[in-house]
Amino acid sequence: MIVGCFALIEPFQPMKRQFEAIAEMGIEYADITDNHNGGMLGVEYGFTASFSLDSHPAKILRMAKNAGLTLTSICAHANLLDPSGPDVYGTREIVKAVRLAKLLDVKHVITTEGDPKTEFGKNLTPKERVFSICEKLQSPIEWAEQLGVELLLEPHGIVTDSIEDMAKLLERLGSPETVGICLDTGNSWLGGSEPLDYIKTFGNKIKHVHWKDMPEEWIAKRGKLYGCGMSVIPLGDGVVGIEAIVDALIKTGFDGPTTLEVAGIDAVKVSYERLQKWSQIVT
Repeated sequence: MIVGCFALIEPFQPMKRQFEAIAEMGIEYADITDNHNGGMLGVEYGFTASFSLDSHPAKILRMAKNAGLTLTSICAHANLLDPSGPDVYGTREIVKAVRLAKLLDVKHVITTEGDPKTEFGKNLTPKERVFSICEKLQSPIEWAEQLGVELLLEPHGIVTDSIEDMAKLLERLGSPETVGICLDTGNSWLGGSEPLDYIKTFGNKIKHVHWKDMPEEWIAKRGKLYGCGMSVIPLGDGVVGIEAIVDALIKTGFDGPTTLEVAGIDAVKVSYERLQKWSQIVT
């Protein structure tokens, strides 16, 4: 099992510094966490950690190589329930992420539906939610199939956090060789599902893992929130049951890339060490 880290370690620092910080912790793998269309003021002036989806791939690969890192995924978390618009991260951005992944020799692009921001999105019926997601992902899937990239759905919304609804979504999308799952341990738990049930249900459809643990005080929020950006505690200090999840994943034969989404250098280091230990002890 490969353990990497998301590239949001130090606030208000550019991507170059994020990569350096990951390497300084002894971690050799990273993802492209934040990204955008065109240019961005914060990137130009050095206080935003984001890559342009229009970047020349050599620029990104050179930065990763200089830090001694291998890239494992591009995050393309979108808004797939609200109407499309010029300021909404959606189909166009996911397609760009797939094309960039191909140029970077990165296998995984990870997306999800997110929370709707408009009354239109909030008022969709369950069937309409699935249709909205499928319609917006059709073109990215076609690009991913052509380019040999895997498009992975992460639990981070009212549809994907539900095992039953995720199953319906995968069936509707089809393309099982291209479309898979990135299991987010914290998001799936927070949305009301059990990560172990996710593993039992989807098995080898899980191609990537985002690691989060959740503190006890978040129990009251279960089933009310459908995702969070990062864990604020080390893996193993919360209530999600990460060690058992590692064990269950390995028993399915999982040996792919995973990504720590944990805030704070000390918490990342502890989480990394624990994952290394747990992945070698299968009961």
